[in-house]
Amino acid sequence: MLGFEIEAVAVALGAALAAGFVRGLAGFGLSVVLVPVLQLAIEPRAAVLVGLVSLFLIGLTDVGRIRRDADRSALPILALALAFTPVGLWALVTLPADWARLLIALVSLGAFVLVVVPLGRVTLARHPAMALSGFFTGFFGGFAGMPGPGMAPFYLRGRLEPRAARASMMTIFLVLTPVSAILFALLGVGGLRETGLALALFPAVIVGDWFGHRAFGRVSAAQWQVATALVLGAAAVGALIKLLG
Repeated sequence: MLGFEIEAVAVALGAALAAGFVRGLAGFGLSVVLVPVLQLAIEPRAAVLVGLVSLFLIGLTDVGRIRRDADRSALPILALALAFTPVGLWALVTLPADWARLLIALVSLGAFVLVVVPLGRVTLARHPAMALSGFFTGFFGGFAGMPGPGMAPFYLRGRLEPRAARASMMTIFLVLTPVSAILFALLGVGGLRETGLALALFPAVIVGDWFGHRAFGRVSAAQWQVATALVLGAAAVGALIKLLG
């Protein structure tokens, strides 16, 4: 199918369904779940591009929610992310595939640690925190097709209500992902085959996303934070186990 092995497509469909649910619940996490699993079945660069296209497609379904609920903090973070995405893409095309696979898994693990580990009295002012979030969002988006881990610590540790935090992350995804995909195309990294796979996976993503949105309306703010942190941890650990096994 589309030049991919049937086993790879089957793995991708299962990952897409789970990733869609996570994204609907948390506001991010589609690529965090999809890319680490998918890059074990196909070449890492192809997996990253499939993740980016999938993020953009699902983002189009949330334009109304974004306009209604997003916080203004998304704008400066997005501007910085756009500036640093080429740096991450350069790292992706430069590193050997095995190193790329390992670092993609570590991206998820690092975000999980930043979200759940108590920082005690260590705090960071809002503007520097936004700047770091913008840098890592862009770098991770270009390198791993996973901008979510770059911004998740800022929004999960911040004071925004879950609805606003979730919509703000969706805003950044919607703008950043097509730009990243275009950069991929200009550099000759992937193309129609990866786009076709993302389109084939989209129905599974939509179904998972619908269930995730329904679950979001039934959880408290604390439960939402715990659930999103667990998503980051489970995706990272699963990818590392499969990679090292």
